[in-house]
Amino acid sequence: MTEVDRIVDQLNRAVTGGAWHGAAVEEILAGITAEQASTRPFNGAHNIWEIVLHISAWLQAGSQRLAGDRAQLTDAEDWPAITDSSEQAWKEANAQMKQRYVALSSAIAQLRDSSLDQPILEDLSSVYITLHGVVQHTLYHAGQIAILKKAILERQKT
Repeated sequence: MTEVDRIVDQLNRAVTGGAWHGAAVEEILAGITAEQASTRPFNGAHNIWEIVLHISAWLQAGSQRLAGDRAQLTDAEDWPAITDSSEQAWKEANAQMKQRYVALSSAIAQLRDSSLDQPILEDLSSVYITLHGVVQHTLYHAGQIAILKKAILERQKT
């Protein structure tokens, strides 16, 4: 297995499953409704939906950086606003995240190990550090989603 293969594997585990730590993003999101995703159980914290849009934005930024675009996200791009809180919009947000994950995974798979130590773009970190950063970022937010989901489900029991 090449190092590129390992990075793809780690991204897959973070998003779709098989991570040693527990549930991946898609596994945690299973069964979450639009109403639950837009619930804010902790004052001042992002909700599940906002975090999904944020993860999605950075999956896309990873792809853009591999393609030569600096992808310097504005605040609105980094944390997109929820403009439609319907079930259909929630499904679309999840589908968009999945699509961006697949695009990044495919782009990574096209790399050669010899390119991993090169800067992803001038004055930015290496390809290796950037891609592992995307995986780590995804997992960090997966943990937040898991805590939010637990809080929401506990509240619904009472």
